[in-house]
Amino acid sequence: MSLYSEKATKINIVHWSKFLFVGLLLSISLMVNAQQDDQPANSTVAEQLQQLRKEVVALNRDLFVLEEDLLFPSSTQIVVYLSMDVGTYFNLDAVELQIDDKVVSYHLYTEKQIQALFKGGVQKLHIDNIGQGEHQLSAFFIGKGPQDREYKRATSLTFTKTADAKSLELSIIDSSVKQQPVFEAVEL
Repeated sequence: MSLYSEKATKINIVHWSKFLFVGLLLSISLMVNAQQDDQPANSTVAEQLQQLRKEVVALNRDLFVLEEDLLFPSSTQIVVYLSMDVGTYFNLDAVELQIDDKVVSYHLYTEKQIQALFKGGVQKLHIDNIGQGEHQLSAFFIGKGPQDREYKRATSLTFTKTADAKSLELSIIDSSVKQQPVFEAVEL
C-alpha cells in the first residue's frame, strides 16, 4: 500500500471519528437534559448550550492532536521552521524547500507574514513523513538584497533521521560585518 493511500485511509478514519464523537456527545447531552427535568430553573438552555459548545471545542482540539499523531508519527516526522532577523539587508519574497532533491514546499510571503517574522515569529514551513536515514535539505530564499537587487540564495543541510521526530530551522540573519544576509539551516 502506498504512503498516500495510508494517509488517505488515516484521514478518513479521523474524520469519521470526529463525526461519531460529536454525534455521541450531542446524543448524550440530549439524554442528560431530558433526564434532568427536576433541575433548578436558573439553569437555562443558553447556559447548557454554552457548556456543550465548550465540550465540542475541547473534543475538536483533542481530535486535531490525534489526527496529527496518526498522519505524522514521530518515527517518520520531520518539521521545518523559518525564523528571520531584523531584515535590513534582505526582504523576503518566497522560500522553496527541497528534501532529497524533491520540491516539498514553496511559500510566497505577504507583508503581514514578513512583519510577524521580523517581530520574532517562527513559521512552521513544512511538516512531512520521511524514512529513517540520511537526507539532504535545501532551501532557496528569494527576495531583494542590499541596494534593492534581486536576490536568490540557498542553504543546505545533510541530516540523519532517527526514530525520533526531527526538527530543523531555517534562519535569515543580518550580518552587519558583511552587510549582507546570512542563511543558515540547523537541527533543533
